[in-house]
Amino acid sequence: MFSLSELVPQNQHQSRSKLLKPWWEVFMDYLVVLMLMASVLACTEQLSRDRVVCIPLDPLVTVNTSDHSPSVGGDVAPPSKPTTSPNLHSTVRGRRTHLVYQQYIYISQVCYHEALPLCSRFFPYMALLQSLVLVASGSFWLHFPHTSARIEHFLAILAKCCESPWTSQALSHAARQEEIQEKVVVEERRPPQPPPSSSSSSPPVTRTRQSSIDSGADSPLLKRSDSTSSAAPPSPCPSTLSCNSTMSSISLGSQVHFPSSKPSLMVDSPRQVISLDRSDGEQARALFERVRKFRSHCESSDVIYKVYLAQTIFKLLMVTLIVSYTIPLLSAFSFNYTCHPEEQALVGYSTFECIHVLSSLIRKLLVAYLTLLGLYGLLNFYTLSWILHSSLRQYSFHSLKELCSLRDVPDLRNDLAFLLHMLDQYDPLLAQRLSVFLSPVSESRLLEENLERRWGEEKLRAMISVDAEGCSKLQLVALPRLPPALFTLSQLQVLKLELITDARFTAQVINMTQLRELHLYHCTAAVDPSALGVLQERLEVLQLTFTQVSEIPSWVFSLRSLHELHLSGRLSSDGGVGRSWALGSLRQLRHLRMLVIRGMLQRIPGELCEVAGSLVRLEIYNEGTRLLVLTGLKRMVDLTELLLQDCQLERLPSALLGLTNLRTLDLQHNNLRTLEELLSLAHLRRLSCLRLAFNRVLALPASVGVLRGLELLDLSNNQLQSLPPALFTLRRLRRLLLAGNLLEELPAEVKSLQLLTELDLSGNRLERLPPGLFNSCLELRILNVAHNSLSSLPRGIAALSQLCRLDLRSNSLEELPAELGCCTGLHGGGLLVEDWTPALLYPAFLNCGGLRHSFCPIAGRLCRRLSESTNQINALWRRRDFRLPV
Repeated sequence: MFSLSELVPQNQHQSRSKLLKPWWEVFMDYLVVLMLMASVLACTEQLSRDRVVCIPLDPLVTVNTSDHSPSVGGDVAPPSKPTTSPNLHSTVRGRRTHLVYQQYIYISQVCYHEALPLCSRFFPYMALLQSLVLVASGSFWLHFPHTSARIEHFLAILAKCCESPWTSQALSHAARQEEIQEKVVVEERRPPQPPPSSSSSSPPVTRTRQSSIDSGADSPLLKRSDSTSSAAPPSPCPSTLSCNSTMSSISLGSQVHFPSSKPSLMVDSPRQVISLDRSDGEQARALFERVRKFRSHCESSDVIYKVYLAQTIFKLLMVTLIVSYTIPLLSAFSFNYTCHPEEQALVGYSTFECIHVLSSLIRKLLVAYLTLLGLYGLLNFYTLSWILHSSLRQYSFHSLKELCSLRDVPDLRNDLAFLLHMLDQYDPLLAQRLSVFLSPVSESRLLEENLERRWGEEKLRAMISVDAEGCSKLQLVALPRLPPALFTLSQLQVLKLELITDARFTAQVINMTQLRELHLYHCTAAVDPSALGVLQERLEVLQLTFTQVSEIPSWVFSLRSLHELHLSGRLSSDGGVGRSWALGSLRQLRHLRMLVIRGMLQRIPGELCEVAGSLVRLEIYNEGTRLLVLTGLKRMVDLTELLLQDCQLERLPSALLGLTNLRTLDLQHNNLRTLEELLSLAHLRRLSCLRLAFNRVLALPASVGVLRGLELLDLSNNQLQSLPPALFTLRRLRRLLLAGNLLEELPAEVKSLQLLTELDLSGNRLERLPPGLFNSCLELRILNVAHNSLSSLPRGIAALSQLCRLDLRSNSLEELPAELGCCTGLHGGGLLVEDWTPALLYPAFLNCGGLRHSFCPIAGRLCRRLSESTNQINALWRRRDFRLPV
């Protein structure tokens, strides 16, 4: 026995499968059932009464009475008047045969097998077999392994689409928008009329258009029809949609009248559809993704269409074959059979007249069977003509194209199109409900509602932070689109968007009055025409990070108020800069002052010449790609800051000669080996900052002395072994960075740099420092000599009264001079040393209690007690096995 749980899924599948059966499939199913019943009845009757009745015939009597024999035999022959036997009694009727009952039975069985035609004996069984074949072939496309999986998946998705609350809400919104649009068009076409007089008998009545959209329980049309009626239940599943869909279409097709005294009821009223909760919204989003995957899977092949076409052709050929050999058998069905059993020695007769007891019934069942079979064949012929004359592998939602909210529903093809064509034969409203989850506009509206619910204004305001410059900033990461509440943040100044797939700036951006800076990290943002004008007037800083050049939005190059533009991605100048960059023209960026490019350029883009008149800062980070052509720099005569990093430069570019206004030159992270071209920079009289760190410079030429205006020179992380005296003729030099070189000695001429405020000598091989450094460079604030071989510090360090940071780590110092305590700027942690024993630092402790914060906790606790007495300090260190020097 089958359990109830095993039978329920079968019933559900059968009830769902009827959605894909058009009227002719249903009619053919009934015809097959009737044919099956007729064949079963014939088989049952033949199994229970399958026999013949035979009567012997006398040859003489047969010949003489041939004229009086009946044409249609019955169970008993009519009485005759024999003329050749005058001795018979007058009361005897019929003809005596002198046969016993067993002989009758024997002859009947023999004649049944010898004289009865095969059609009469096996037709019921053949009809039963043919009916079973037609039954099996009628639903083959629903059970074939390659098609049943897709059909079951389609029906499951359809059930979810009909049950989803978002379906009714979306269709209701589409119907409402269409009604509003039609009302606006009617109002525009209506001629002006004078105001109605007060004596009018009745107010005018406006008639609404009949809607063919199944708007569900949330439709405003249904709500206004009866304000006291209870809300309709959610949309039913496909197993119960036949009745409900009909009722929905009837209710929506009725005419609804509204008084014209309230013409703005639908336009000005707030949203009447209740917003979905979080669970419904997540389920709807998952359903959109499920429909998208199923569509891509079904549109890749047309196996369902081919199987259904092959099934129809097979059924039509089957009917043709059955009719072709069954119709000729009708003439073989007769009531009388003549049998010659050749058993005369046994029964005394050689000829018998026989009749089948079911001849009449079988003939009627045969006629009924052929009639049903003919209707079945006509329906198959109609089905085949419908398949061949219809584009079943293409489906377009023609009825929805008229709705402004669902015009973007794409056309379908192959198996999905065929399934929807079959679904339309059952109820077109089901396809409309499925179209909600095929519409990108519907998905966008759902995402907007989800974002509006999850990312409200309060949450966004809580995420706003303040950067180092005091600007309020907000960063949004991995959202499907921009939340509507974002455009209500009027105080936001910096907006960072990262990995947002469908970011769009609408006209509401006008509310963001303080927005000045925008960052787009792998985010292809779109801008509405109404919002573009706002961004053109307000946006000043834009940063774009992308993977492909095609991701750069075209509206970027129309921001006429833009001051800074940062481009980071796979930019290349191979095969033409304009085509690879897709920059187009930069002429509209008239106020562009700073341009930062991170890419793999081989030449300076020619498009930059269009903004050469306004550009003052250019930064190129080339990610290790060699920059071959720099002639484009010659036109940027107003450039004040130039940064070329990771460009694999081996010499100073000759294009720098024309940049007379250049103040900062940054060539870090290149392959510079020699600086002989420094002499050519003599005419750059405004050059104040030169950064050449992380190169391979072996020697600094004496021509460095021509750079009289230098205030910062960065030669860190090179291979310098000595410094030329000409370097110390740069009297304006304030910052000299020589970390990470091979210097063994610092020349005494360093005392000439009296304006020096920062000196970085870390990572070299210095064993001592010249005393003149501390006697003359009195403006020195930062001194870094870490990672050297210093064994002592000059005592003149006390003259550096403005020294606020001294790094002595990783040296060979034995003790620190007591004068170090006079450097009050080191108080609070400006002195950096290892966690050595306090004995080394004791002289400095006595003179500067403020150094305590730069040592280990034990030394800090000791320093707090140094002010009490020297004896207490000595006793404290004795307990820790230390002895302080006196």
